[in-house]
Amino acid sequence: MLSPQRFRDARHTKYDFVEHVLVRCPKCAGIAHVTPAVAAPMHTVPSLFARRRLVCRACGLSREVGGGGFRLFRGRGEATDPYFGLPLWLQTETRNGRIWAYNPEHLAVIRNFVQAPLRERAPWDAPGKKLTLVARLPTWVKKGKNRDEVLRVIDRLWSMLV
Repeated sequence: MLSPQRFRDARHTKYDFVEHVLVRCPKCAGIAHVTPAVAAPMHTVPSLFARRRLVCRACGLSREVGGGGFRLFRGRGEATDPYFGLPLWLQTETRNGRIWAYNPEHLAVIRNFVQAPLRERAPWDAPGKKLTLVARLPTWVKKGKNRDEVLRVIDRLWSMLV
């Protein structure tokens, strides 16, 4: 994969990646998908509070949860999905802490940020600047001295998708 020379923060947040979440199936421990139970109409913003469906293609498990609410992972212990509370598929522990992602798109944003030598963020007075995905990454992920280790871990997570 070609490494980008510059990363411009598109101001993504965790909420931008919860539409499709990869989790560990509670029945077979394989990869399962958490998606909206009903597809949103074209050109509409999907609701964070819509009903969600868990589907495992390996064992056929299928469950639904009502659209009452969700809980985002706060950074302690094993990372879980916001709807069913199941462990995320894309997560691993390092000597510095845990790296996790909701889906491949989320992991790609983290990878692009980590591998770029030039990282541009929103102006200091921009609203919500401290709430973006890259602003909320742990300091050890952002440090250049950990870049090789973090990229190795991200590559290991990519290999779990195949």
